[in-house]
This record gives sequence, structure tokens and C-alpha cells, in this order.
Amino acid sequence: MEPEDPEDKREGRPNAGGGLRRVLAPVYGAHLVLFGFAVLVVGGIAHLTGAAPLLIFLLLLLGLSALTLAVGLPPADGNKEASIGNASSAEQMVEALADRMSEMQESEQRFYNLLEALGDLVVHRDGEGRILYANRILCELMECVAAELVGKTLPQLGIDVGVLPDAAFADGERLSSNDVAIQTKNGLRWFAWTELSRREGASVSHWAIARDITARKRAETALVNARERAEQASFAKSRFLATVSHEIRTPMNGIMGMATLLADTRLSAEQRTYIGAISTSASALLALIEDLLDYSKIEAGRLELEPQPMSVRELVEGVVELMAARAFAKKIGLGCHIAPDVPETMLADPGRLRQILLNLLGNAIKFTEEGGVLVTVTTATHDGRPALSFKVDDTGPGLERNSLSRIFEEFEQADTSSTRKHGGAGLGLAITRRLVNAMEGAITVDSAPGEGAAFAVFVPLVEPEGIAAGTRAALKGWEVAILTPHVVEGEALAMTVRAHGGKARVFDGEKSALALLRRRKAGFDAIIIDASLENEMGDLLGRLRRNGLRAGQALTLIAPTDRGRLARFRANGYNAFIARPARDRTLLRLLLNAQQPDQMGANEDLAGASPSPQPGGLKILVAEDNEINAMLARAALYKAGHSVSMVSNGRAAVDALTHAGRDYDVVLMDLHMPVLDGFDAILQIRRYEEETGLPPVPILVLSADGQEKTRHNALAHGATGFVTKPLDPDRLLSALEMYAAA
Repeated sequence: MEPEDPEDKREGRPNAGGGLRRVLAPVYGAHLVLFGFAVLVVGGIAHLTGAAPLLIFLLLLLGLSALTLAVGLPPADGNKEASIGNASSAEQMVEALADRMSEMQESEQRFYNLLEALGDLVVHRDGEGRILYANRILCELMECVAAELVGKTLPQLGIDVGVLPDAAFADGERLSSNDVAIQTKNGLRWFAWTELSRREGASVSHWAIARDITARKRAETALVNARERAEQASFAKSRFLATVSHEIRTPMNGIMGMATLLADTRLSAEQRTYIGAISTSASALLALIEDLLDYSKIEAGRLELEPQPMSVRELVEGVVELMAARAFAKKIGLGCHIAPDVPETMLADPGRLRQILLNLLGNAIKFTEEGGVLVTVTTATHDGRPALSFKVDDTGPGLERNSLSRIFEEFEQADTSSTRKHGGAGLGLAITRRLVNAMEGAITVDSAPGEGAAFAVFVPLVEPEGIAAGTRAALKGWEVAILTPHVVEGEALAMTVRAHGGKARVFDGEKSALALLRRRKAGFDAIIIDASLENEMGDLLGRLRRNGLRAGQALTLIAPTDRGRLARFRANGYNAFIARPARDRTLLRLLLNAQQPDQMGANEDLAGASPSPQPGGLKILVAEDNEINAMLARAALYKAGHSVSMVSNGRAAVDALTHAGRDYDVVLMDLHMPVLDGFDAILQIRRYEEETGLPPVPILVLSADGQEKTRHNALAHGATGFVTKPLDPDRLLSALEMYAAA
């Protein structure tokens, strides 16, 4: 018992201090116990979360002090039961807190066990980048225990992930990811590093998880290397193909050119047969080589389109005229009709489109023995888009239904029997289909045995310009008679007349025309007669008129071999001539321009005749290093009456053309020459002309490389024209005279 204060006793009051202490002791004791245990719990949590050691120590000291003080307070005599109750309540609270702490520890342990078993690298860093936690994956990579990593930074371990600036946490957190390389004893390994950075008050923490992507990185690297090797191989193939093309065409040029020159000399019938066989075999070999080279280019992935504005009419008519000699040699007709609403220009690759038409037209002529081939160009709609339709109809043997799809496969032919009449590698249509697909078009075929074949190519009509207007009714009210044994060719002329508002009748010869005249006297605004129907006297037109034919104009349709008969035709009443195969606009122009008989010669150029050589011929410089090709060019030009000078390299050509006294009308320039190649020679010549003010001399490039890219490159360097080897003397002379006249 605490002694009573005497003063308190005198005043009749109990011992206030002792009594108050006894009354408040249970309350203070319970609160101190609770406070002490709460502080200890906070200290434990601080330890688990990696707080500063000093803070943890102060919290533990404060909690223990509170518990010690609570134990030192004695309970009051009258409140023993209350003290016992309060103590029991405090013990329950402590037990609850201890259970909660245990649960938190277990949860935390499960969390870290999960991180360890995850299989991905996990690391926790503070705002300064020091490691607070690292799982076993990083430890294994660094070959150390976790305790050795704590407190270190990633750069100290050779891992560079960068440091985010404080401004990056304006929103409280930032998620970033990148690929990180880590050097290990087993080599470099790559990880997809994803990091969550959070700001909590004044402190920043970084949690990162990284997955090993070394296998993916190696696969990507292998893929890049494989692509580079493939590109190098493709480039090597392209160079090889260009070289092979040039090297094959060069000797073929000599073989075919010399055979052509030899055919113009005095030969016996047997010798002429042999020369014909040489030319035919060389042409077949060249066609096969070109197909193989084209197919190799496509297979090598070198099929590159070069869209550009191109003249549809010029391209189609040029292809038809190029193939006309083959058709005339087989004595079959070849006609072309281009609808008036076909635009003047469109955006496409002219080289590839030309190749498509050459393949289709070449096949049609090859398989047609009688009748003819008709080429028509019209506007159409394909897959809901405007398109141009290029159709090639022939009167050949036709195709079986089961062959319609097979013929577009590589090395396939309609007739696969050992007795087939026509040879070939079976690549033409396969190449054509790939080219059409590359142009986002389509190709179809319609055929039946004995009914010929009709191939149609649809090409998207992109950026059409210059659609002709005002010509649809140009021949309205006209009636035109067409006499030709080539019905297909006559029908092409009739289609042109009808497309411009007129009427046309096609007769297959003199008998059918006379049959009409016997029934009634026929009047026509114009009559077109194939020169092949005329005899040596050239009097067919006169006989028809004597039998009642009335015609305002008379035109004759001539082949290249008929030019020597023009004077006789003129004398027998023909107003003008049209060269086969006839161009639509040439026919329209001649029909609309009424002429007198003595004007026929003045219109030859309008009708497509080549201009005559200048008196004394042209002065031509030929730059060619191959002796056979040089001899071929010189012989062909000499025979045509031209004066020829020869040089064997580009430097000599530049020297001959870069002085004030130069006197050449045309230059033929090979591209591949020693000392200085053709491209550089043309550039230096054009530069000299610009500096001195001299008019540019026409320069025609001679090249065995027929790629469209080479053609464009030559024109870009300043060439005037482009002639592909093997040289065709007739085509070469026509090109020379055309450019010289221009």
C-alpha cells in the first residue's frame, strides 16, 4: 500500500497522486501494450519492404520501450478485474496482429516463390537504380548469389537499360520496353525487357521483368542474312542473265545478219533453200533463248514493272507491224482494229505490255496455217474497274477444253504428242500469265477444236488521257467495198469503217464482187483492193468499173513486196495505197482526203511508206567493236547506198563527233565497247553539242540487251533511238531514214 500524504489526510482528502495512478494505470498499461505491439508490427513491415536500417532500429526500440513501461505500471486494487480484462483484450489484439503479420509474411513468401519459379528475369530497383531484389535467373546469368547483387546497379553488371528522367513520371508511373543484350559466359543473350517505374511520394521504384528472346533474335539475324544472301544471289543472277543475253545475241546477230545479206546475193535454188533453213533455225533458237531468259528473270524475282505514260495505239500498231513479216511469209492475213474510244495514253509498263502482245500474236501466227489473225483493242470493265481489252483471234486448229488451263503452265503445250507439228519450250504463255498478273490484270482463252482460239488480256486502265472525240460519225453515210483474199484482214478494215459511222462490205475476190455487180449496179464511196488480187497488168479496178462499179475513190492495199508496182497502180486509176497491215487512222485519213490520180505519189508518206533515201545516201558513223557485227552493218548500209565510217571504241566515236568539222547524218552506237562505253560516249557528245551550240546528231543505240531498263537508260543518256540486236537490215534502214528525216 502506498502511504497517504499527511497533508491530504489533514484536509480530509485521499492520496490523490497514488489514487490517480492506481485508477489510470490499467488504462495506460493497455494502451502502451497496444502501442508497443503496433510499433513493432510497423518495424517488421518496414524491414520486409527494405526500409532504412536506422528507421527499423528506432521503431523496434520505441516498441520495446512502450512494452517495458506498460509492464512497470501496477494495477489498482479496486480494478484488478478490469486490469485482467484489459490485459486479456490486449493479448487478443496482439495475437490478431501476429496472425496478420504471419499471413503477410506467407503471402510475401508465396509472391517471391512465384517470381523465382517464373522462368523470366525479375529485378526490383530503387530510384537510384540500386538493386533491392533479383530472382534466381539474374543470379544464374551473373553467376552469383542474390545477396551479392543487392545494392549494385545494372550498368555495374554490364546491363544497359537506360535511366528514365524524373519528368517521365508526371503521371505517377511509366511502362517501358526494349530489347536488352546481356553478356554471359555462354555468350550474348537477348531479353525483351519490360519495366514499370512508379513514383510513391518522393521515392521512385522500378520493377522489371525480362524474357529470354535469344532464339528469336538469332532467327531474325539468320533471316536478315538469308535475305541479304538471296538479294546478292538475285543480283548475281540478273547480271548473269544480262551477260548471257548479250553474249548470245551477239553471235546470233552475226548468223542471222549474214544469212540475210547472203540471201540478197546471186544464189542457186539449192543454196537459197539452205540459207532459208539457217535463218529459220536461228530465229527459232533466238526465240527459245529469249523465253528461257525471261522465265529465268521471273523465277529470280527480277520482274520489276516500270509504269509510265505510254501511247496505246503506237504500241499495239508497232507490235502488229513487227509481226507482219511472219504472217505475210505464211500467206495469212493480219489485221488490227483499235476502237475510237480507246484513250491516247495510259499508265502502264510499255515493255511488259509489248512482250505480252508479242507472245500472244507470235503464238497465233505460229499455229495459223490459213485464214488470219485479228488484234482488237477496246475499252472494257474487269472486276468492277475500267480496263483495256487486248484480244487476239486466230483461225488456227483451236484447243481441246482440257488444255485451256494447262497451256498457261510452265513447259506445257496444247499438243504434247510425239507427232506434234510445232515445237517450242512451252514458256510463252506461262511468262505472259505472270506478266499479266504482275500488272494486276487477267488473261482468258476461248477455243474449241477446229474453231481457232481467242486470247483476251485485261489491263487496268490507269490515268487515261486524250480520248479521241468527233470521229465516230466521220464516215456517216459512206459505203466502202473491200476486196481481199484475207478475210480477217478485210474484216479489220470493215470494223474501222463501221466504228466511224460508215458501212462496209468485204469480198474475198473478183468473182464475189462481180456477182454483186451482175445483180445490181453497185455504187460505193470508196473501194479498197488488195494488191495480191491484181495481175501483172494491174487492171482489176478497170474490169470492175467496166462491169458497173461506181466508186468515188480507189485505194490499193499493198505488202512490202508490192512497192515496185505503185507506178502501174497509179496509172490504172488508184488514188492512194495503204501498207499492210493497215493503221486505222491512216485509212480514215485517206478516205476523208479525196485525191486525184496524180496525187498518189505525194501521199505515200501519209500512208505509211518509208521516206526515200537522200540523193547519194546518208553519212553514217558506226561505233561497233565486234568485227562481225561491224561487217554486217557496213554491208547493209553500203547496199542501201549510204556512206559509212567505222570506229571500234567509244573514245574514237567521241573524237570523231566533237569537232566543228564533223559531217555525219546519223550515228550507230554500240553500248559495250572498250576504252569508253556507249553511255559515256553519248554523254560526252551531248555535252559538247550543248557547249558549242551544234544541233544534236541522231544517235541510234545498237544493243543485244533488250531490257526496257536498258532502253530507258540509253534514252536518258541522250540517245535518239534504240535498235535491238540481232539486226534486221530492213528495220535498221527504216529506223535510220526515219530519224535522219526527223
